[in-house]
Amino acid sequence: MMLERNMSAHSVEAYLSDVQKLADYLLDSYPEVLPNQVELSHLEHFLGFLHDLGLGARTQARILSGLRSFFRYLILEDSIQIDPTDLIEGPKIGRKMPEVLAYEEIEQVLSRIDLSHPQGTRNRAMLETLYACGLRVSELVNLQVSNLFLDVGFVKVIGKNNKERIVPIGDSAIKYIRQYLDHDRKKLPVEPSVSDYVFLNRRGKPLSRVMVFNIVKESIKNAGIKKTVSPHTFRHSFATHLVEGGADLRAVQEMLGHESIVTTEIYTHLDINYLRETILSFHPLNNS
Repeated sequence: MMLERNMSAHSVEAYLSDVQKLADYLLDSYPEVLPNQVELSHLEHFLGFLHDLGLGARTQARILSGLRSFFRYLILEDSIQIDPTDLIEGPKIGRKMPEVLAYEEIEQVLSRIDLSHPQGTRNRAMLETLYACGLRVSELVNLQVSNLFLDVGFVKVIGKNNKERIVPIGDSAIKYIRQYLDHDRKKLPVEPSVSDYVFLNRRGKPLSRVMVFNIVKESIKNAGIKKTVSPHTFRHSFATHLVEGGADLRAVQEMLGHESIVTTEIYTHLDINYLRETILSFHPLNNS
C-alpha cells in the first residue's frame, strides 16, 4: 500500500497507529474478532470509545480516515468482501470561521500607512491589492507587472497549479500601484531577472511571504486593531464584503480561484453570522 499510494514514512506510521488503536480496542472488548471480521457495529462502538476518551472530532475523523484506508487495502487483497467503513458516519466537524476585518477597519489600516516612509507607498499599494482582488499571499508576491491591465481595471493572477484567472481591481488600488511603479520602485536597484515582479524589497528583490506577513502585522498594530490578522484576512474580508453586498456566489468563486463552490460557501455562513450580530445589536427588542 505504501508503494502504491506513494505515502511518506510519516503517513504510514500514522495509519499503522490508527489500526493499532482499533486492534487494541478489539483485543479488550471483542477478543474473538479478527481484523477481517470487523463489522459496522464494532466500529461504531470503537468511535464511541474514542469519544469517551475525550478525543476531539477532528482526531476521531483522522483515525477513521486511517481505518478506511486499511479496510480498502484488505478489499484489494481479497481478505474481506465488504468494507465495514462504507456505512459509518464520521464525526461532525464544525468549520472554523475565518477572522474578518470590517470595512471600517480596512480603511483604518490603509489610512494609517505612512506614505512618507521609503516603503510606505509600496505597502499601501500591496494591502490595497490584497483587499481589492482577494489574493492569496503567494499570488501577491508573484504578481507580475506584465499581468497588470490597469487601464481597463483588471489583473491576471496565477493561482494554485498555475491556473490563471482575471480579477477586477478597484480605482484606489490602481492609484497606489501606479504611484509606486512610477516613483518609488524606479529608485530600486532592480536586476533584469526580477524586473517583472510588482512588489520588491529595498534591495530590488521580490518580497517574501514572511515579509508580507510582517508588513501586515505592523500595519495592523499601527491601526490599533486587536484582532489576529494575516494577509489571508484581507482575502476573507474581500469575499465576505462581496457576499454581504449581494454578489453572486459563482462570481466570488471565480475571483477567489476556488475549484469548488463548496469552498466559497463558507462566506455565506459568515454573512449569516453578520446578519445575526446586526439583529442582536440593533433590533429594539434586544436593547431592553
